[in-house]
Amino acid sequence: MTLTAFLAIVAIHLAAAISPGPSFVVALRVAAAEGFRVAAALALGFGLGAVLWAAAAMAGIALLFELVPALFTTMKLVGAAFLLFVAFMMWKHAKDPMEQPDPSVRPRSVWGAVRFGFLTFATNPKPAIFFGAVFVGLVPTDTPLIWKAAIIAAVFINETLWYLFVARIFSLPRARAWYVRAKTWIDRSFGTLIALFGLKIAIT
Repeated sequence: MTLTAFLAIVAIHLAAAISPGPSFVVALRVAAAEGFRVAAALALGFGLGAVLWAAAAMAGIALLFELVPALFTTMKLVGAAFLLFVAFMMWKHAKDPMEQPDPSVRPRSVWGAVRFGFLTFATNPKPAIFFGAVFVGLVPTDTPLIWKAAIIAAVFINETLWYLFVARIFSLPRARAWYVRAKTWIDRSFGTLIALFGLKIAIT
């Protein structure tokens, strides 16, 4: 593999990571509602989820889906169900006032945020389709292991740094104050958007 081919894969993935999707909606909401620390852990979870799909693509997940179509269908339905659950919880608690930090209450754990980010990413078949299509077309099967490792590392860095940026912006006091004022309609709008993503995944 040449350096040019490697950079092309990295650039294509970065463009895909930046494009709006369920992960972006969740990251924005968590950053505004729970602060930078939790949102940064969420970003790490997204990065780990991206590594999962990138590694799976290199292992031939596209071929697996062709051989076992029912596996892809099952994965789509599970992913759609998870997104619909997230949307339902956002609607249910849209009118609830945003919780203020309470020194007597143990804060949400970093591990919990990482796990939530990983599950959000891992149960979304959109990355599976993206990584399968891009990697099958751009990464030859005889690519040396060192280049494959470099690609996976770049995917992790792209995904994590982008959502760290989102976390930083939407955890700032001004953005947080704006979110508090408009929490009900923002949560319901985002909940609806996530539900639509889930429905689209289920029926396509």
